[in-house]
Amino acid sequence: MKTLIKGGRVVDPSQDLDQISDVLIEDGVVAQIAGSIDAGDATVVDANGLVVCPGLIDMHVHLREPGREDEETIATGARAAIAGGFTSIACMPNTEPVIEGDEGVKFVLAKAQDANLARVYPVAAISKGLKGETLAEIGTAMKAGAVGVSDDGRPVESSALMRRTLEYVKMSGGPVFAHCEDLSLSAGGVMNEGRMSTLLGLKGMPPESESVMVARDIMLTGLTRSRLHVCHVSTGRSFSFIKDGKTSGVDVTCEVTPHHFALTDEAVRTYDTNAKMNPPLRSERDMGAVRQALRSGLVDAIATDHAPHSTEEKDQEFNSAPFGVVGLETALGLACTCLYHEGIVSLSALIRLMSTNPAGILGLTQGTLKQGSPGDVTVFDPDREWTVDPARFQSKSRNSPFSDWKLKGRAVSVIVGGRVLLRDGELS
Repeated sequence: MKTLIKGGRVVDPSQDLDQISDVLIEDGVVAQIAGSIDAGDATVVDANGLVVCPGLIDMHVHLREPGREDEETIATGARAAIAGGFTSIACMPNTEPVIEGDEGVKFVLAKAQDANLARVYPVAAISKGLKGETLAEIGTAMKAGAVGVSDDGRPVESSALMRRTLEYVKMSGGPVFAHCEDLSLSAGGVMNEGRMSTLLGLKGMPPESESVMVARDIMLTGLTRSRLHVCHVSTGRSFSFIKDGKTSGVDVTCEVTPHHFALTDEAVRTYDTNAKMNPPLRSERDMGAVRQALRSGLVDAIATDHAPHSTEEKDQEFNSAPFGVVGLETALGLACTCLYHEGIVSLSALIRLMSTNPAGILGLTQGTLKQGSPGDVTVFDPDREWTVDPARFQSKSRNSPFSDWKLKGRAVSVIVGGRVLLRDGELS
């Protein structure tokens, strides 16, 4: 099977490549990049005037299966990923039952194979049942195909347990994905603590509830000489600790979400539960810190923290509604609109954040268009204007705070292993 992507602007940070070229994928892998390729009977994707890059990778999503298939399934999440321009996603373990040990990992991989859409990589639980008491079967989970471990949705409150996790993972490979939150500071909070929470009469979650745990986990990572990935960073103080850790040689990486670089806690003013997430939307100052960290190169990845919820769950008063926002189908548009078009990151830097770096952190062979690499490619138009309509999402859930936003930047075609799964913006 041959697929030929014709005449696009090929941008591949892994090769410092930015040029008009054709890309040939043969038997599922990248076979050639050249100015003009004649591939005979190949399936042709016209990329004239478009950007061609290594397939986008979202290293932090929640797919809800098993247990809450009414909100999302592995198949619908993978379909939403393709619609948003992602060829690979890594899913978190806070399902019902929890994804832990080899059985949970094998379940996800089997469901992903059945769906045959975006590649899905499981992240397994740190602790049994995500209870934060005893270690789950991390070794067997990693051998079965997990790309890392996390209790995301909850922090690992015990410093001793976090230390043991970091020591154990060092033997098994893969990073520890840390949800950094001190529950003794944030418990009961429903939004960022500050002027807006006082105005609205809602209990706040102080930024320090995140940053103190970021500091702890970086110190423990330095102690154990292990690998740490800090999820959904949202405060300036957190970035200060991450910068200090990197400077001192700690193996720490971090991600930010589109909602944290696109919105502030002002979005909660109308009590819209679609603006309720954890970490919460922060102040203008902290959003500025997120953008500055992206501009400086301190941030390693953009990840959505895609968290589907049913309309019935979100349609409650603010205190009772669950945290979370869907993001797979809006992430690329928000990144182009809020970062690339505002001059915060270059096109190459954007692709590095959404493909090359996530692949490196997860230990995947994707994230590059080098000869022999997997034939996973995203073709997008950074200038295409469109309006967000959650009713048209491929995800089962509609909980987006970006309804009716006008964005500039959208996926046009998506190829996974040489198969064209999205063509001219339409799923095959």
